[in-house]
Amino acid sequence: MPRSDSRLTRGVALAAGAGYAAKGIVYLLVGGLAFLAAVGLGGDNVGTKEALFGLARQPLGDLMIIALGAGLAAYAAWRLLQAVLDTEDAGHGPKGLVTRLGFVISSLIHASLSVYCLDLLRDVAEASGSDTASDRTAQVMSHQGGLYVIFAVGLVFIAIGLRQLWRAIRQSYLKNWYRQDLGPLQQRLADIITCWGLSARGLVFQVIGLFLCLAAWHTDPSEAQGLGGALNVLAAQPFGPWLLGAVALGLASYGLYCLINAVIRDTSLD
Repeated sequence: MPRSDSRLTRGVALAAGAGYAAKGIVYLLVGGLAFLAAVGLGGDNVGTKEALFGLARQPLGDLMIIALGAGLAAYAAWRLLQAVLDTEDAGHGPKGLVTRLGFVISSLIHASLSVYCLDLLRDVAEASGSDTASDRTAQVMSHQGGLYVIFAVGLVFIAIGLRQLWRAIRQSYLKNWYRQDLGPLQQRLADIITCWGLSARGLVFQVIGLFLCLAAWHTDPSEAQGLGGALNVLAAQPFGPWLLGAVALGLASYGLYCLINAVIRDTSLD
């Protein structure tokens, strides 16, 4: 392999690893706060921006936000590479295009989180994360064709959620893992954590997508829900605290899954 290609491969691996680690920490924060809320020990059902805002107010918060912002930017770049170069061999069929579109949306979401980290560093007091899903939905709806865009984004979220559940069932993530150095117990624990995490995230994404579709259908942006809102919806269901607790632990498990990816995931561009 040429030296430049070797450097590119190492650079991509470092960026992907840093990105997965940063994303994992964010989901651990969101899942941990939601679980504390479910068991009545404080906490709150918050989205990723609110979790970052809370972290920024802690001791050494600026340093942690700098690290997470850089990691999230690296993750956004990695997701964009996955979409453009089709590193997952998704192809150009309908299923493949939805998968690659999901990578692009993921890239945009995490790029916005990285920018939000920069805003926190500039002025924590003003970057309070008050820009809600309803606000963003209303902004899009105010443009011509905005209703169709919101409805389409809702369908994409539902499709991504279904894909997460399918990956958990089929364990398709295994093809991207180097598992030679893991013992049988470690492999089993990694599988349990990943299946729980993917299932919980898949459920939450479907809730978000459903409410985006309803917001577009009813022309009512107030019906849109982000991650924190989706957790509130689950908490309001029968046996809500139990359901919220299970999903919260699942989101924390998804964070652990991201950390596992940071260590053993194949990030080659072949």
